[in-house]
Amino acid sequence: MEFSIKSGTPEKQRKDCVVVGVFEARKLSTAAEALDRVSDGYLTNILRAGDIDGKPGSTVLLHSIPGVAASRVLLVGLGKERELNERNYRQAVRASIKVLGNLEGADVATFLAEVSVKKRDVTWCVAQVVEVAEDSTYRFDRFKSKAANGKKGIAKLQVHVAQRDDVAAGNEGIKQGKALASGVSFAKDLGNLAPNYCTPTYLAEQAKALVKSHGLQVEVLEQADIEKLGMGSFLGVTKGSVQPPKLIVLQHKKGKKAQKPVVLVGKGITFDTGGISLKPGADMDEMKYDMCGAASVLGTFKAIAELGLPLNVVGIIPTCENMPDGNATRPGDVLTSMSGQTIEVLNTDAEGRLILCDALTYAERFEPQAVVDVATLTGACVIALGHHASGLFSNQDELADELLQAGNEAQDRAWRLPLWDDYQPQLDSNFADMANIGGRAGGSITAACFLSRFAKKYDWAHLDIAGTAWKSGKDKGATGRPVPLLTEFLKQRAGK
Repeated sequence: MEFSIKSGTPEKQRKDCVVVGVFEARKLSTAAEALDRVSDGYLTNILRAGDIDGKPGSTVLLHSIPGVAASRVLLVGLGKERELNERNYRQAVRASIKVLGNLEGADVATFLAEVSVKKRDVTWCVAQVVEVAEDSTYRFDRFKSKAANGKKGIAKLQVHVAQRDDVAAGNEGIKQGKALASGVSFAKDLGNLAPNYCTPTYLAEQAKALVKSHGLQVEVLEQADIEKLGMGSFLGVTKGSVQPPKLIVLQHKKGKKAQKPVVLVGKGITFDTGGISLKPGADMDEMKYDMCGAASVLGTFKAIAELGLPLNVVGIIPTCENMPDGNATRPGDVLTSMSGQTIEVLNTDAEGRLILCDALTYAERFEPQAVVDVATLTGACVIALGHHASGLFSNQDELADELLQAGNEAQDRAWRLPLWDDYQPQLDSNFADMANIGGRAGGSITAACFLSRFAKKYDWAHLDIAGTAWKSGKDKGATGRPVPLLTEFLKQRAGK
């Protein structure tokens, strides 16, 4: 989709469609009023007839309106004018893109970015149009022998701003929206790939390709390197797989030389059978999404590289498969982590924390200003928060507040859960320093408590994205979350 910015009057746009807003109580937006004037009250008559009530996301597509150069006009509901918030605005944009998806190669002008959204500026409004448009039109058909008709939908989307003085801010919005959409789409592509394609080796190749195209640095540690580091916990997970493990280390060095980096750690289990503690067969195909933490780190690096954020960022991705075979780790085995702490494995399906803990220890060498790990870690988090919010845990209140604010800003929200010492005894083991599970009660919390034992030397936060990284059912597919949250967090850290 090609995006551009313009300031102009809606009635003169010779387009396949012009998109304008309607508020509740049948009130036309400024652009819609302009169309109504040149058409002698045509839109007012539509409202009086009750064809649209202005509720968020409602739509009516009109053809050949007198006095209007465009062949079509799409009316989109925005809700109550004084209460227009981020959610209703994005809902309106998404609804408009969906309606126009059946047109072929459409050239569209949207005036939705002209409306006033609470506490938001022009740059934000335009960026949302771009991001939502790209997200709404995303398709993954790599493995289909007959791909969908690529000519359908919007080919060109001209985003109109109210004043000529807003054009520069609008262009910045396009840049930000495209960078974020690029990172989100990259994360989705990786998540949606079949697990016989998206192996640890493939993830490493994608990181290397990202380095070449976006000027980053990368180091890929092989199994022998991982063994030398003493990452016995990580290696314990990969023992049952023929796929060699990788430890991917990415660096975005755009900050001052002396600036300590922010470190992102992404769980990269490219397929999770549960190991010897085998999962039920139903829906096991969705365990290809167990690498969405890794995908979100890679997607975030793509976004911040395209934005050129003046910040030093390190990405650490431990990646392997969790498979059952004669060499696989058994329940009851004891592993020695890179930190020297020993772990009794009571359930091999609690493997994400076993690879993350060694990555968190590895992060110490970068002397980070903060570390954020991202993982599809626990089903318990899905039970606690559903599919709307990611779970957030942290050993530092200011860092937690930053991430919560970034999630609200990006409409990719998280919710903080406790990390109290009261839960730590659930991890007690008679035979090692700790067990890798703490029982059913508070499962997402005890998983975070486990990780916290390896993150004592820096400010740390953990995002459990088990409920937000992908969708099931007819809309099955990766969501690209939490790339928007992480990108916004890093923008704030960079002072942009």
